[in-house]
Amino acid sequence: MNTPQNTPSWYDLLGVAPDASADEVRAAWRLAIAELDPTDRRFGPLNRAAEVLLDPERRAAYDAELAPPEAEPEPERAPEAAVVTEAPAREPAREHWAVPGWLLVGVGVVALLMAGAAAVVAATVPSDESVDQASGAARAAAERAIVPILSYDAARLDESKAAAEGYLTGGYRKEYAKLFDGVIAANAPSTGTVVEADLVSSGVVRADDDRVQVFLLVDQSRTNKAEKEPVVYKNWVTVTMEKVDGDWLVSGLDT
Repeated sequence: MNTPQNTPSWYDLLGVAPDASADEVRAAWRLAIAELDPTDRRFGPLNRAAEVLLDPERRAAYDAELAPPEAEPEPERAPEAAVVTEAPAREPAREHWAVPGWLLVGVGVVALLMAGAAAVVAATVPSDESVDQASGAARAAAERAIVPILSYDAARLDESKAAAEGYLTGGYRKEYAKLFDGVIAANAPSTGTVVEADLVSSGVVRADDDRVQVFLLVDQSRTNKAEKEPVVYKNWVTVTMEKVDGDWLVSGLDT
């Protein structure tokens, strides 16, 4: 689908040039959503712009849509009459000198050293592709984790707690247990409170290979002995995900 010329492009929406790097796109997107309420109608378009421009294949296809149509080729001109000129005088043959063997060896060693240095850099500096893959995996894990973490049933508190703990790192599990035992378990049985979480949307705030922050918009439906009809609360949550033994787990949560 071609984008009309008078319609702002994803580049315009994020305020970046068409040749902006992935890092520049990511930084512009984070800046654009930093002060927005998740319910703001601009939040969705900004996220879609980042998703397209940070995906190399989708960005290439989008750039192709933005490209103006190619101009029709000009008609071929009739060949002009050949002009016969005298051949220029030959220059005297230049002497060729052989490259010394030691120089070739030196160049080879330098090339190997440069290749080795590039390999070290590639192995130690995370690439955009690896960060994007980590972001996607961490975001999916956060989406799975947030529902059991923010849900509980007064009649089945042990089950509710166990369901959440499977998504937490060892360190954060202790903090979660203090909150659950000290607040929820201490009050929910007497009030008969049941809270059910429902994920609305999510987005990655910042990321590297083994640590990703994910922003989630969550609806929490609550009932208790006094309120039989569900009361829905809209919450936005920032979840810190850490990679532990190959799995993305929650190591922090701010609501």
